[in-house]
Amino acid sequence: FLNFFCTYQVLGFYRGVSMTVVMASLISSLSFGIYKNFLYNICRLRYGSANSKPSKLDISFAGAATGAVRVLLIAPAEIAKVRLQIQKDPFPSTASPHLLATKPKYQGAMHCLRTIVKEEGLRGLYRGSLALLYRDCHSSAMYFLSYSVLCDWLTPVGQDKPGMWAVLLSGGSAGVLAWGAATPMDVLKSRMQADGEGQRKYSGLMHCARDSVRKEGLRVLFKGLGLNSLRAFPANMVIFFTYEAVLRLGERLLK
Repeated sequence: FLNFFCTYQVLGFYRGVSMTVVMASLISSLSFGIYKNFLYNICRLRYGSANSKPSKLDISFAGAATGAVRVLLIAPAEIAKVRLQIQKDPFPSTASPHLLATKPKYQGAMHCLRTIVKEEGLRGLYRGSLALLYRDCHSSAMYFLSYSVLCDWLTPVGQDKPGMWAVLLSGGSAGVLAWGAATPMDVLKSRMQADGEGQRKYSGLMHCARDSVRKEGLRVLFKGLGLNSLRAFPANMVIFFTYEAVLRLGERLLK
């Protein structure tokens, strides 16, 4: 029984991770593709050539537009993750003849989504999307802009492309800066998405923000920033290194 209980507790750290794992690669690939297409068309419309060097404003706008498109794709996955993480599964009891007396409300990510649609309608899948929109537009603009700026700073004079170490350092730093921009809205987004369970606490985004800050102070808006930053630096080093490698491979193949 003790072994089962310990295993059950450890698995609790991974609740809701299946949907995130499945979507992460797809969304990351789509995000970079969407960003490059936005930037391509912005340069073509503003300067007459898609190969023109974009300004910082161009990069920021393309990044923010990418974040807005991402929201449509990731909102259902985000709410499934939050609901699975916060649900209180029944614990095994020595007094019960069965290991688990009842089943948890959500049996998995897809079951969670079906239950939300059944109980809250399709709008339920996009609960907290306003906070998610603010989060992703702001953080995505910061993400691509900071990467571009850092690469420019770290590229030696006379070279037109950053080296490997510049890409790795710029990518990791961009991930951390993006999470710094995203965390306040991420906290509010998660609280609003969790609000579908039981009695509603929040009437909207501003009500959620005021209530959270009043009860827990401004520090509540930066909960989890440290852990997110520790995760973001190595993850985005790899993401941007792969991104640059694919771009350069494509350029060589087209020559």
